[in-house]
Amino acid sequence: MKIQVSELIVRYLEKLGIEYIFGMPGAHILPVYDSLYRSSVKSVLAKHEQGAAFMACGYARASGGISACITTAGPGATNLVTGIASAYVDKQPILVITGETSTHIFGKGGLQESSGEGGSIDQGALFQGITRYHKVVERTDYLANVLNQASKVLFSDVPGPVLLSFPFNVQKELVDEAVLDQVMTEKPALAADGNLQSINALTDIILAARNPVIIAGYGCIKSGAQALVSELSDSLNIPVTSSMKGKGVISEQSALSLGSLGVTSTGYAYRYIVDNADAIVFLGAGFNERTSYLWDKTLLENKKIAQVDSNPEQIEKVFRADVAITADISSALNGVLRIMDARGIDRKSARKQIVANDPVEKRDAGSSDVFQSGFALVEIFFKHLENKFAKDLVMFDDNMIFAQNFFNVSTGNRFYPNSGISALGHAIPAAIGARFAEHKPTIAIIGDGGFQMCCMELMTAVNYGLPITVVMFNNSTMGLIRKNQFQGYGQRFIDCDFANPDYALLAKSFGIKFQHVESEADIDRVFAETDFVAGTNLIEIMLDKELFPNYSSRRS
Repeated sequence: MKIQVSELIVRYLEKLGIEYIFGMPGAHILPVYDSLYRSSVKSVLAKHEQGAAFMACGYARASGGISACITTAGPGATNLVTGIASAYVDKQPILVITGETSTHIFGKGGLQESSGEGGSIDQGALFQGITRYHKVVERTDYLANVLNQASKVLFSDVPGPVLLSFPFNVQKELVDEAVLDQVMTEKPALAADGNLQSINALTDIILAARNPVIIAGYGCIKSGAQALVSELSDSLNIPVTSSMKGKGVISEQSALSLGSLGVTSTGYAYRYIVDNADAIVFLGAGFNERTSYLWDKTLLENKKIAQVDSNPEQIEKVFRADVAITADISSALNGVLRIMDARGIDRKSARKQIVANDPVEKRDAGSSDVFQSGFALVEIFFKHLENKFAKDLVMFDDNMIFAQNFFNVSTGNRFYPNSGISALGHAIPAAIGARFAEHKPTIAIIGDGGFQMCCMELMTAVNYGLPITVVMFNNSTMGLIRKNQFQGYGQRFIDCDFANPDYALLAKSFGIKFQHVESEADIDRVFAETDFVAGTNLIEIMLDKELFPNYSSRRS
């Protein structure tokens, strides 16, 4: 049976298991939208294509599966760039479908043409550095090959964005529906990874150490290895610190949690590792600039180093390891625990060889390192949030430094910091995308500068009846820029301060609940009156623009 290419694209989305596709229609992509009209894939209309890309990012992170977005040619595609770049750095499997002018007018100056011909925008070149695979599909005879290449990337252990652009006339061409029978639309079975010799060596490092420390990253969450990390930590008394993306791998309320490791953290995990650790086990942690304190050598000196990561690109990227294993984190940890059992290791006896500590008490005592004064409202707010939601909370955070230090993430909650390329305006649309994937209380943390980049997407939440809560810190400045200009540029403040709108009126115009916070009593009122589960809310917390965190943003 013959069907239009537009219909084949939609059936491909269905077979991939995609439930929602985020975007904005335009003339050059309307055949695909018309096929979506009869599809199980639900289209979500964003207010801006960048918002659509961030929604796809949020959906991918929350669901753990493939996400999708769709736009028209020209500006529709170019507006995606920042969101797709973020997905590329975060290695998120996002399928991007864009339209294009008909092939017979390539190079003739067609409206919104981006074929690269005749001086038009070259969309392929534009996206080349931020996608794992991209293709303008000008013919149908290789369509199965193109879709297979797309699937290969999307289902990869190291995935990333895929962009397929379909000219208008190609979308309307007829193809045999059997083309899809040639296309892979399910993840292939995982091959065995790691090897027994390497897992034995990892086990030896752990057992030989007097005071090992685990540095847990997002790879542990991606692998679903939280319970295994906790089991290894608890059974052998091994303290755990996390990257910012790894917050919640073990409960940060645990006595063995060192909190988050990084230049914007309290500094307790750093001091603990430098002063005590004789072995470090990296589990799915990239050791990037934030986590590594600008790659401070003292963190790793005179220590045995083991690294486990499913991404071979991360193995020994920054440091040399005594044992380096490319493997799924869960598989590797199961291997370690099985080897201990096979050797007849009594974990209770083994843990006595490891120095016992009380990390939580010391971590709390060191919390003044980053925030000495002036941020009590923020700390109190996050403590209330922590007490209210022991589990099932989903948080997307553009601000990051406050939650990193003030919010202890449990294994039952999910914390998604604005990693990737750290683009402002990410949290709100990402939270909206996640809310389509998970029906849990969802919070977006954002500053007033970032809020003004994406606040129109709140109407997307309203349009689709999605309850999310936006917590906005208002200090009428781009806080990080002002801090840097204060610390390093002689207090020559330029283009960081601005006037804010009346957010009470803005929330009213959106038809959502508004709360204003200037005191601890206001926070008590917020938690008494706000419906975090079924309501759509904007909470404004006032901050003093003259107060800054104490960490340095020096550049090497």
